[in-house]
Formats: sequence, C-alpha cells, structure tokens
Amino acid sequence: MTTTTTSSRGRRRAPTRIERAAGKASALQRPRVILAGLLLLALTSIMLLDGYLRAEVGGDQRVRDGASSSKVPDTILDGGPILTFRGGRATTLSVPDKTIALTFDDGPNPTWTPQVLAILDKYDVPGTFFLVGSMVSRYPDIVKTMVEQGNEVGVHTFTHVDLSYQSESRVNREMEQTQLALAGAAGITTTLFRAPYSSETDAIDNYSWPVYQRLGKEGYTSVFVDTDSDDWKKPGVAKIVDWATPKKNEGASVLMHDAGGDRSQTIKALPEYIEKMKAKGYTFTTISGVVEKDNASSRQATGAVGQRPAPGVGTQRGQGGSDTARLQAAHRTATGTTLYEGKALVAAVAVAEWTVPALSVGLVVVGVAVMGRFGMMLVLARRHYRQRNKRRFSWGPTVTRPVSVIVPAYNEKECIANTLRSLSRSTHPIEIIVVDDGSTDGTSEIAREAARSLGMTNVRVVRQENAGKPAALNNGVRSASHDIVVMMDGDTVFEPETVAQLVQPFADPAVGAVAGNAKVGNRDTVIGAWQHIEYVMGFNLDRRMYDLLRCMPTIPGAIGAFRRDAVLQVGGMSEDTLAEDTDITIAMHRAGWRVVYQEHARAWTEAPGSLKQLWSQRYRWSYGTMQALWKHRKSLTDRGPSGRFGRVGMPLVVIFQILTPVCAPLIDVFTAYSMIFVDFWAALCAWLAVLGIQLVCAAYAFRLDREKYRYLLMMPLQQLAYRQMMYLVLIHSCITALTGGRLRWQKLKRTGEVGTPAGVS
Repeated sequence: MTTTTTSSRGRRRAPTRIERAAGKASALQRPRVILAGLLLLALTSIMLLDGYLRAEVGGDQRVRDGASSSKVPDTILDGGPILTFRGGRATTLSVPDKTIALTFDDGPNPTWTPQVLAILDKYDVPGTFFLVGSMVSRYPDIVKTMVEQGNEVGVHTFTHVDLSYQSESRVNREMEQTQLALAGAAGITTTLFRAPYSSETDAIDNYSWPVYQRLGKEGYTSVFVDTDSDDWKKPGVAKIVDWATPKKNEGASVLMHDAGGDRSQTIKALPEYIEKMKAKGYTFTTISGVVEKDNASSRQATGAVGQRPAPGVGTQRGQGGSDTARLQAAHRTATGTTLYEGKALVAAVAVAEWTVPALSVGLVVVGVAVMGRFGMMLVLARRHYRQRNKRRFSWGPTVTRPVSVIVPAYNEKECIANTLRSLSRSTHPIEIIVVDDGSTDGTSEIAREAARSLGMTNVRVVRQENAGKPAALNNGVRSASHDIVVMMDGDTVFEPETVAQLVQPFADPAVGAVAGNAKVGNRDTVIGAWQHIEYVMGFNLDRRMYDLLRCMPTIPGAIGAFRRDAVLQVGGMSEDTLAEDTDITIAMHRAGWRVVYQEHARAWTEAPGSLKQLWSQRYRWSYGTMQALWKHRKSLTDRGPSGRFGRVGMPLVVIFQILTPVCAPLIDVFTAYSMIFVDFWAALCAWLAVLGIQLVCAAYAFRLDREKYRYLLMMPLQQLAYRQMMYLVLIHSCITALTGGRLRWQKLKRTGEVGTPAGVS
C-alpha cells in the first residue's frame, strides 16, 4: 500500500468556478421554489374555476318536490307570475291580456342562443333571458349582444342549484357571482330573478318562500311561469307552439329554453309561434315592461299623471307593437368595484377556457408517450435479457487482465472501510486507488487502516486538495496502472463477482464504457423501498432499452467501467456540469465508442435516508442532466456513429426524462379534478388501470433482477407521494435552468448502513 499527497495540509483552497457561481445564485433558490409553487397554485386555481363554471364542483342536483306551502300567503299562491316586494309587501302581477312576456332559461349557449337572438331580431320581438352565471362568464360576447339588441336579462343562479336547499351564504354567493359575470360581460346588473326548477307561483313551498322574501328585500323581482311550452321535452314543433299559446286571449309569461340540451325544436317552433301570436293580435314585451305598465296603471289610478316613465320604457319597437329597443328598466349600469371584479372574472374564465382544453390535449400526448415508453421498455428489456443470457452469448475472449478501481472519497469515514472490505473479496485482479478529496474527517487514515487490517497490498491512497468529484476521478485515472478503470462511489460496496462481470464487455474492442447494475442497499425504510423500486424499474429497465438502442445516456457513478484511453481521449471527467457521469457518457458516444449495460455486475449503494437529502440529490441529478444535454446539443447534428446519441438518445432523454415527467403531475391533477368534478369512479378506475400497467412493468423488472416482489406493495404509496416529489424536483430544476441559476455539489450525509452486499457474509 502506498500513499501519495498532492496538496499542502491546512491550506484553504480557492472555490471552484461552479461553487463561485453557486454562491452568487444561492440567494435566488428560494424565489425559484416560490415561483414553482405559484405556478402549481395557478394551475390548480384555473382547474377549480373551470370545474366550478361547469357546475361540477360541489354539484347539488337535489330538487325539492311535494313540500307543504302552509306558510305561503294564498294571495301569492293564487297570484300572477311576477312577484315583487314594493314597499316591503309581497305582491304578484299578471301579464295583461293579449300580451306575451317571452322568457328563456338556462343560457347562454353558443349554439342555440345566437339563433334565438337572430329570430327575435328578425321579428322585432324582445325577450327576457334568465341566465346561468357560469355560462355568462364563459360566453360573455353572446350576453353583450343580447343586451345591445334590447333584450332583458335576469339571474338564474351561478350553478343552477335549487336554492331552497342552500345556506344563506350560498344563496348570496350564487346571486353575487352571477351579477359579477353580467357586469364583466355586458357592463350591467339586473333586478330580475328566476329560481332554477321553479314553475308557477302555486309551487312555492315553505322552504323556498323565505328565499324569495330575502331576495325581495334586496330589490329582486322574482319571475315565475304561467304558460310552459315544455320544449325541453322535445315533443315536436306543433305541440311546443300549442302549449305556449295562452287561452282565451289572456296574457302570459311564456317559458322556453335556449340552452340545457338539444333546442332544435325550439328554434323551429319560435318563428311559427311569433307569427301565430301576432296574427291573433298579441304584442310582445319584457318582464320589466309588464311591471312598468302596472306602475303606470297604478299612477293613473291614484291621479299621478304626467310623470315620465322609467328610462327606456314607453315607446314602441317596430311594427309589431312591442316595447323599446332597449328595455333597461331592470338593468343597472355596473360601476366601480363590481365592474372591475366582473371583468376580472370574465378574463380569468377566458384563461381557464383556453388552458384546460389545451392541457387536456397535452395530457393525451403525454399519456400516449408514457404508455408507449412502458411498452417499448417491456419489449426491449425482454429482448435484452434473452439476448445477454443465452448460453452461447459472449463478448469475446474472457477478460482476465488486472484493472484499476478508482474510489473518490470526501468525508466518507462511515463507509470507506465497508467499500474496501467488499473490494478485498473481488475475484478479479484489481488495484484500488482511493482519492481523498480533501476530507476533514480522517477518511484517508481510515482507508489506510482498513487496508492494513484486511491485508490488502493493492491499495493506494491519494490525497488532494478539495476540488470536487470530477477532479478526484481524473486524478485517479492519471494514477491508474491498467488500461481499464472501474469507478465507484465511496459509499458503495461490490459483490465478489462484480468487477469480473463488469469488465467482460471490453472483450469487444468497440466497447468504450460499461454501466453496472446499481442497487439500493438501505431499502428497509419507506424512502429506501421507494428508491429501490425506482432503481430496479426506472433505471435498469431504461438501461436495457438504451443499451439495445445504443444510446445509453448515463453510466451510474456508483458502478461504471471505462477504457482509460477513451476517458483521456474525451478530456476526462468534466467540471462543466453537476452530472459528470452523464457528461462523460455522452462524450463517449460522440467519440464513437459503444456504451453497454452489464446487468450481472451489481453494486450496493446507500440511498439518501431523508426527504431533504433525497431532494438535494435528485435536484442535482436533474439539473446536471440538463446541463449535460445542453453542453452536447451539437450531437444533434453529428454524423455517423458519433451522432447516434444525438439522433436517438437525445430525443428520448428529453422526451422521457424531462418533458413527460414535467407534464406528468398534470395527469395526477386532472385525475383529482375528474374525481371531484366529473366522475369519481371512472377517474379512479382510470388511475388504477395506469397503476396496474406500472405494476406489471415493475414486476417484470423485479423478475429480471431476481428481486423480492414484496417491495411492490409500496408502489401505490410511491405513486401518491414519492413520485410527486420527484416531479416537483424536476420542475424546480427546469425553473433553475430557465432562469440561469447554478448549483453547487451537495454532499449527502452517510450512515454506513450498506456494509455487505445482499447474500454475502
């Protein structure tokens, strides 16, 4: 055993370029985390708004029927269809004889409402539209046209619920939100109201009556029906016209619908109905027209003549004898906070209306890509396994010559002795070079003592000033005596056959590097079990696939082997990125070397034991991978064998390791959205189906690696918790990359739990 020192003890080193940049940018990390959180919050808010607009959030489909009306005055039950509270006293009004107040419910609808408006405009007839607030906010232009055309609008609640079941606060919210939607769409509010599922006044019961009283005190006029076309039943044009015709020349508040389903029969019946009623001498008015005529009659009866009618009332519209082109008695101009809040609501809805469908399309693409990846992994992994495990398969003549094992170590006092102990059992001739990267915990002394106690004479401990892992590996490569170098981490242990298995592919002169099979050693905790599943399924299935496609993106730092000359040819391990393993792997591809995966070369590594350490490690991995891909972006234009990674590997890594994982949280968000707002059981079944596909892939990966299936019991919880964290890490890394941030190397706390490979005593 020899010891080499390449630095002066006690001397403080100058910070590396990456650390200097990290020091300047460290203060920006918190804002980036906040930005990522705000983006997620914005998306969640948009989806909640979209669900609420579609009346699917907290949806209440209850409709009260058959309740007692003992507390409702008989004058109301037997009165006309218009309920007012003038002077604080409940009063009903009827439509005058030979007059029609034509009303429409449930709109606006982008298909049917414009057709209704066109017919009314053609026949110079006004209508009163009771609008659902959620629909108003989605189709504001239709409402604006409706008001400008001289029609009247009323509130039909925001989500079309039976208000008799709702709390006072919910009733207020339904009314206020609809008024805001009207303010944002047409710049007005209204005093008219029609309750969903209402009919004639004799249907008012003890539960709904307090609602009408409360709204009446707030200035609302509640509108009912005395002539129902029942067009929602789609009985045919003739019956719609007949049912909407009042008897004996009486006046009527007629109900039709411009939304809520297929209204093609209504569209056909409406012109025929208008022509029929005009031929019978009827005139058409609005609800406020009826109220104002009643007010005028009251004034005349009390001698209050000569007063002006309310604004917009009192002149005739066209030859049909209907009221003015702008019957705005029920409308109020929205101003101040109401107007601006209304415009903000309409703008937010416009964003939601564009965002949610766009995300839906994107999710279909992501879902297809993810499912395609699973299918490709299964097919290629099976092919890889069968190809490499044939009895006649061989890389060439058995590689028996000695190799150099490089162990970079920085403050690895807990693990370094276990690492050397595992290497002492190697069945392949090796020299071991421990590169102590300026440790302050006595790592080099522990390594020398472990080598002495184990009787290992093939160990060299090389000390250097702290310069980072890439510099330590380069130092080890320069110090290596053999043409094949094996690189491992200071917290990793090898099985006796690991090195022998790892170097066999070098019998093929085209092979420049070999990736081993990294295993999680501390898998008995929840976090460890999650990472174990990820290593077996995510990493090793991927490596089998990439091996066959000849575009392996990463040789794991825990276990990898290289031709020494190839490493020197590409300039060694680079400090340009935080993922030096990915960086050099891509560089090997670009230099024309083949990179393969050796599944039987197993290494046991200590995975992070806390969520904080796991976040730090994966943050560095994700960011470093992006750095490496950007550094080697010119591989996209490389020609020949050196360009294979750019043509195949680069797109696969970008799609499957960056783009789809970044978008994958949306799948879970949409799953939650569907469970809450659409169909709980259908969404749950879809989620379970995807989980089932992933379980199949994981089970197959475990079978190939001969792992125990019991760990797969943790997979559902992994999908709900661990996977979300990995997605957030990737999103955080993307934001850091897009905003020009830099990261420093982050040393993880080790415990030395992984002392002996599984099955080795």
